[in-house]
Amino acid sequence: MTRRPVDVAFTPAVKAAQERKQSREIYERMEMGKSIDDGLAAFIGQVRSFYLATASANGQPYIQHRGGPPGFLHVVGEHALAFADFKGNRQFISTGNLAENAKAFIFLMDYAHRQRIKLWGTARVIEGDPEMEKRLMPEGYRARPEQVIVFDVEAWDANCPQHIPQMFFADDVRLALAEREQKIAALEQQIAAFRSGK
Repeated sequence: MTRRPVDVAFTPAVKAAQERKQSREIYERMEMGKSIDDGLAAFIGQVRSFYLATASANGQPYIQHRGGPPGFLHVVGEHALAFADFKGNRQFISTGNLAENAKAFIFLMDYAHRQRIKLWGTARVIEGDPEMEKRLMPEGYRARPEQVIVFDVEAWDANCPQHIPQMFFADDVRLALAEREQKIAALEQQIAAFRSGK
């Protein structure tokens, strides 16, 4: 029997819980994406922040935040993502976990539009490939790449926006306020010119 992408998330234990909680019927025919389509690629292209989850060989979970300018997370194939892993606190928990357990999870959140994407798969660390690091490094971004992480997508799903608070990046708010101030200044000049008869 062919394994469907939904089976990656809906293990037998999950299906049993759904059965017990009476939601199994709703999800029985559910499908998840496996290929990265144009819509998902566009969403990924705007991401400035995401969470990468890994686990050690004995199952100890760990979640690490990754951030950068829009486009720092790259679609590199129909089923693959990659990013330059910047130098950070040098704990290397994700790196160590992936050395002994390739299973990984990426959680993408767009608070401004109240959208989230979940991606299940496997990941691997590529060290000592400066050409690949350079290709994935965001232009002009003040960070140093230490390695590359490639994520192979096995399944992905979009969640409903329920309970997602709407929040905006401070840079976006500053830009919107600056544009508004410019419009107000232009209108005030027009009003002043009108009043003076010019």
